[in-house]
Amino acid sequence: MQDVEKTSTVLLEKPYAEHVESASSFGGAAAASEHPEAVKVPARIFTPEEEDKLYRKVDLRLMPILAVLYLLSFMDRGNIGNARIEGLEAELGMTSQNYNTALSCFFITYCLCEVPANLVMKKFRRPSVWLGLVTTTWAIVMTLMGVVQNFGGLLAARLALGIAEAGLFPGVILYLSIWYPRSRSQARVGFFFGAATLAGAFSGLLAYAIGFMSGVGGYAGWRWIFILEGLATLVVGVASFWLISDYPNECHWLTQEEKEWLIYRRATDNSKVGEAEHVSKKYVASAFTTWQTYLSIGYYLGVVVPLYAISLISPTLVAGLGDYTRAQTQLLTVPYYVVAFIFVMVISLLSDRYKTRFPFLMLELTLCTIGLVINISPAPNGVKYFGIYLIAAGAYGGLPTTVTWLSNNLSGQAKRAVGSAAQIGLGNLGALASSNVYRKQDKPNYYLGHGVVLGFVMLGFICGPAYAFLLKRENARKAAWLEHQAQLPEEERTRYTAEELRDQGDKAADFHYLI
Repeated sequence: MQDVEKTSTVLLEKPYAEHVESASSFGGAAAASEHPEAVKVPARIFTPEEEDKLYRKVDLRLMPILAVLYLLSFMDRGNIGNARIEGLEAELGMTSQNYNTALSCFFITYCLCEVPANLVMKKFRRPSVWLGLVTTTWAIVMTLMGVVQNFGGLLAARLALGIAEAGLFPGVILYLSIWYPRSRSQARVGFFFGAATLAGAFSGLLAYAIGFMSGVGGYAGWRWIFILEGLATLVVGVASFWLISDYPNECHWLTQEEKEWLIYRRATDNSKVGEAEHVSKKYVASAFTTWQTYLSIGYYLGVVVPLYAISLISPTLVAGLGDYTRAQTQLLTVPYYVVAFIFVMVISLLSDRYKTRFPFLMLELTLCTIGLVINISPAPNGVKYFGIYLIAAGAYGGLPTTVTWLSNNLSGQAKRAVGSAAQIGLGNLGALASSNVYRKQDKPNYYLGHGVVLGFVMLGFICGPAYAFLLKRENARKAAWLEHQAQLPEEERTRYTAEELRDQGDKAADFHYLI
C-alpha cells in the first residue's frame, strides 16, 4: 500500500477526492462517477486477522455453490467417456471416429461462445441470474441427451451443451475478481476448479452405480448416466438463483463496515485510484492486442490439452491397461482424481501465500511431462497407471495457475473479462487435439495421442518463461520510470489524473505485474 501511495504522489495531478467505488455492477461505478481521484478509505481499518476472518466468511457464502456448479459442469461434459464404457457407441451405431467427433463438437461451440458470454455477463445486472440461467439451460440439454436415438442427435446435443456451458467458467473467474484481491485469488480459483477434479471421481463412482440401472424403463445404463446427472444439475441450477450473492454492497449477510472494507480492498488492489469498470471498444481491443493474452493461451494449452486427455480419454486408457470389467474400469478412474484434487488445493494455497505463479506452473508442466513420457515408454502397466496420476495432478493443478496468472495481470474489468475469456475460449480449442488423437487403432500404447499432448506441454514450457520474462522486464521499466520521475523537480514531473490512470489499466506505472 505504501508503494502505491508514493507512486500516486508522483503521478496524480489533483488532490484526492474521497469516494468509495460502489462495485454494485460490472459496468457501474467508475463510469457513472464524477471522475473521483481516489477510493475512499473506510471508517475502520481491518487488522490482518480481522480481514482473514472476513474472507473466510465470504468463502463460506460464495465458494460452495460455485464449486458445485463447476463440478456438475465438468461432470456433464466429461461423462460421455463413462457412457462409452456403458455401451453408448454400440447402441447408436457409432465408430471410433464418430465418438471423437462427438467429443470435438462440444468444444467448437464452447470456445466460440466464451468471449461473447463474458461480455454479456459484464452487462448483466446480477451474476446470480446469469450463472443460474446458464446452469439450468445446460442441465436441460444434458437430460435430453439421454434420449437421443442416433449419432446426429448426439452431435446436436453436444453442440448445444457447449453453447450453454460457455458462460460458467470465464464468468466465475470474472465474478471472483470482483470479490477478492490478487493475493487471495488463486486459492479461491483452485477451490472452485478443484470441484472439476472431483467431478472425475464422482463421475466414475456414479457411472459405476448407475450402470446397474441398465434396462430400467427400457433404457440402457449410458442413457441413465445422462438423464440422472442432468436432473441433478437442474435442481442445483434452480437453487443457484437464490444461493449466489451478487455484490458486496448488496449482501444482507455483511455488516456495513465489512462491505466498505471488501470494496476498498479490491478497488485498491491494483491502484489507489481503482480500475475502469465500464465496457468500451477500446478495452475489448486492448485485450485482443496485448501480448499477455496470446502468451497466456500458449501456456494454458500446455495444461488444458493433457487435462482433457485425462477427462475424456482416461477411462479408455485405464481399460487398456488390463483385463478389467466395466465396473472395475469405472472404479479405477477414481483415485487419481482424488490425488489431483489434493494437489490442486495445496498448490493454490502455496501460490497465494508466496504471491507467485510462475514456479508452480513449471512444476505442473514437469509433472505432465513425466507422466506422458512414462506412458509412451515400454514401462509396466502399473507404472503407466501411476503416470496417469502425474498427468492428472499436473494438468488439473496447472489450470488454476494459468487462468489466475493472466487475470491478476489485466486491469480494467472489461479488459480482464475479454482477456480471460479469450484465454479460456481459444485455449480450450486444444481439447480438439485431446479428443481426436487417441484413435482406437493405436491402442494400447497410443503413441500418437501421447506424443501430440506432450507437444502442447512443450509449448507451455516456451510460453510460460517468456511471459514471466516480459512481465519482469515491464516491472523493471515502470520502476525505473517512477524513480526517474521522483528525482525530477516538482514542476517537471509527468502528471496524470486518476481517470487517466484508470484508463491506462495494467499499463499504468503504478500497476505492478505479479510473476
